[in-house]
Amino acid sequence: MLTINDVSLQFAGDLLYKHVDLMFQPGFCYGIIGANGAGKSTLLRIISGELQPTTGTVSMQKDDRMSVFEQDHFKYDQHSVMETVIMGNPRLYEIMNEKDALYAKEDFTDADGERAAVLEGEFAEMNGWDAETEAAQLLNGIGIATDLHFSQMETLDGRQKVKVLLAQALFGQPSIILLDEPTNGLDVESTEWLEDFLVECNAIVIVVSHDRHFLNSVCTHIVDVDHAACKMYTGNYDFWYDASTLMQQLLRNQNKKREEKIKDLQDFIRRFSANKSKSRQATSRKKMLDTIQIEQMPASSRKYPFVGFEPEREAGRDILMIENLTKTVDGVKVIDNLTLTMKKGDKIAFVGENEAGATALFRILIGEMNPDEGSFRWGVTISQSYFPKDNTRFFEDFDGTLIEWLRQYSKDTTESYLRGFLGRMLFSGDDVYKPAKVLSGGEKVRCMLSRLMMSQANALVLDQPTNHLDLESITALSNGLAAYTGNLLFSSHDYQFIDEISNRIIEIPLGKEGCLDYEGKFEDFLAWKKAR
Repeated sequence: MLTINDVSLQFAGDLLYKHVDLMFQPGFCYGIIGANGAGKSTLLRIISGELQPTTGTVSMQKDDRMSVFEQDHFKYDQHSVMETVIMGNPRLYEIMNEKDALYAKEDFTDADGERAAVLEGEFAEMNGWDAETEAAQLLNGIGIATDLHFSQMETLDGRQKVKVLLAQALFGQPSIILLDEPTNGLDVESTEWLEDFLVECNAIVIVVSHDRHFLNSVCTHIVDVDHAACKMYTGNYDFWYDASTLMQQLLRNQNKKREEKIKDLQDFIRRFSANKSKSRQATSRKKMLDTIQIEQMPASSRKYPFVGFEPEREAGRDILMIENLTKTVDGVKVIDNLTLTMKKGDKIAFVGENEAGATALFRILIGEMNPDEGSFRWGVTISQSYFPKDNTRFFEDFDGTLIEWLRQYSKDTTESYLRGFLGRMLFSGDDVYKPAKVLSGGEKVRCMLSRLMMSQANALVLDQPTNHLDLESITALSNGLAAYTGNLLFSSHDYQFIDEISNRIIEIPLGKEGCLDYEGKFEDFLAWKKAR
């Protein structure tokens, strides 16, 4: 059992939490949600002991072992993959190293033998003899091929490192598992494996995630970080969302009834306070009036931006034709003989492990890259706008303010219009004068979405648009794209985001020609793919 007792935290002069009391039980998964900046990851740091709260305590049982999903992808570059996973149980790794050092000694003494015996006993109790087998099972399950298990971490790409570090966090049957955005960069198969693992896990699992499908699949409880408080609710994310929306509505209705009663009492008092025969009743009602309190609903830290795409012109019949397209990137053929035709109204999601293939295709289609072979053609009525996975180049060399940054892409350059537009994207007051260079990842994404909306294109190409966004912004973007009347090509790891928007799924397999092309919803595509 893990207990948070009366925890408060003052951070940079602001009160982030106030008197937080939470209890976490084994066998359950707790999802921490809240707006960007609310303190979700900070709460994990307090639980892990990395950050000390201003007041209060975090306690767990003496024999419990806590495991944390490492965020530094370069920390273990000098170690092998297998070694990195086993390091998830620090005491076991320490025993293994001490044993090896003892047995390597040329002058092995009786004292060394006694020490080795003690270590062997502890090693056996910790199932040390099965450590490599368990590590291999975790690695294979999450998508790291066997031939990579003894490779150096520095030779792996970023997505592979994430998978290894996840295996490390799950290794050795820890009592408490803390996971901060564990699905970022994971393909669908790896995410499904992780979901199955956590559902069957007997540990206390605490996870921060912006992936609604993941939260719905694994969470038994939701911890809502809002109003400088952390409140726990039973159920998954959708249950929390429906319940919290209902509670807000009930409270509004209750307040409305109280306001109506107050108005009636005030009217009675005003009409009869001067009337001697009614004065006693007026006095009684005045006392009643004093007891009625209007519940003040605190302003939620959650804010939903406005995301809406309006094409300047309707697309014609011809949208996009791709014939025998091939592209090699960094010595790897990421697109091989790809042929497809996009129909009017298509919203195509590109899925699968070959992210480089989807990114290369998008860059070819918007003219940033040339294919090695093959051709493509947009219809004559089509205008395109592109959202890149990496938006650094749009901000790093721009020395102006946010409002000046947006002015570059707007037909209406008046400050009042730009301020109004930025306000819909949650930039208010003096926020519009912030240097564009210093914006957070989520703020930059909202700026890029603003640029996209101003283009009024009838074909959008979006490469991982939900990266860095909170749940509220993802919901707003999903609604905006679902309502969009133009054509859409996009990639995403967000299962629910894909399912809410797309009507067609394409996977570009690495090392194979062509693509898997399925008309229908994402869940149906996964079933179809498994049945092939």
